[in-house]
Amino acid sequence: MPPFRNSASWHTACFALTAFIAASPLHAQNEGSAFPAPPAAPAVDLPPINGFNPVPNSNPNPDLKDVRLDAVLTDEGPAVQHGLTWRVFSPIPGGDGKLPLLATSEGGSADFQLGSGEYFINVVFGRAGATKKIRVPTDGSLPKQVMNLDAGALVLNAVSGSDVRIPPKELTFSIYSSDVKEDGERALVSTDVKPSTVVRLNSGTYHIVSDYGDVNAVIRADIQVEAGKMTEATIQHRAAKLTLKLVSEAGGEAIADTKWSILASSGDVISESVGAFPTVVLAEGNYIAIARNKDKFYQRDFNVQAGVNTDIEVLLDRDAQAQNTAD
Repeated sequence: MPPFRNSASWHTACFALTAFIAASPLHAQNEGSAFPAPPAAPAVDLPPINGFNPVPNSNPNPDLKDVRLDAVLTDEGPAVQHGLTWRVFSPIPGGDGKLPLLATSEGGSADFQLGSGEYFINVVFGRAGATKKIRVPTDGSLPKQVMNLDAGALVLNAVSGSDVRIPPKELTFSIYSSDVKEDGERALVSTDVKPSTVVRLNSGTYHIVSDYGDVNAVIRADIQVEAGKMTEATIQHRAAKLTLKLVSEAGGEAIADTKWSILASSGDVISESVGAFPTVVLAEGNYIAIARNKDKFYQRDFNVQAGVNTDIEVLLDRDAQAQNTAD
């Protein structure tokens, strides 16, 4: 599968971001191997029920017609063979105001037997989906219906600094719509996405939020998903993982029962923890580490460099600590 590669850079107000993107053709007939089984299908987004004039079945005992359905990723692409969820809805709302679900099917192409009349057909492929209204004729047959998902796939990863690998358990992504609503928020498409996970999406631009750790290492990027292609993006975090230690001498054993506070250069507390050597991920910048042990306080100014994971030692000896800070 020959890759198509390109690269792009994104910038935010607070951080610099480099996302390397490779888009490769996504072959629908190989979906079983290219993609994992989809998560629970998202809510069906159907047209408003007053947007059409339904034609109900006039014959109480209609002859059932074969309705064959295919889904493709692009207009000229092959039919998707795995991972689809099909739903057939009546166009006439039920007593609860919702469109009744009449039939479902999972897998690839679908075959239903339906009486004459109008129906809504919805197909979901991961987070991608399409809805179409069809009319089953009273006489004759209905040609096979092909629904274009206009979909691709996105795989996200991230590094710290230029090329330091981030453990997957410390990294998560959230995918949002690129459109900003009147209230300033974006519609959430998928949350808690793990690295290297294949996410199927309709084509378009998505706003990605990458969290490294749980303090302030956050990067945002807008990434384009192309129909029929798998887009792989690697986001660059400007952050590092630090281990805090209160020691009696440089390189000494960490002292237990220590409470820690990390202050930003503004003086705001951004992280608190307890332990002999807690770890914390911080965006690059200047910070103050404050250690409390046996009702005494010790502190040290330190700097975080992107991709440089290191230990931050706070010394019990105030004179040595002052010298250490000066160095």
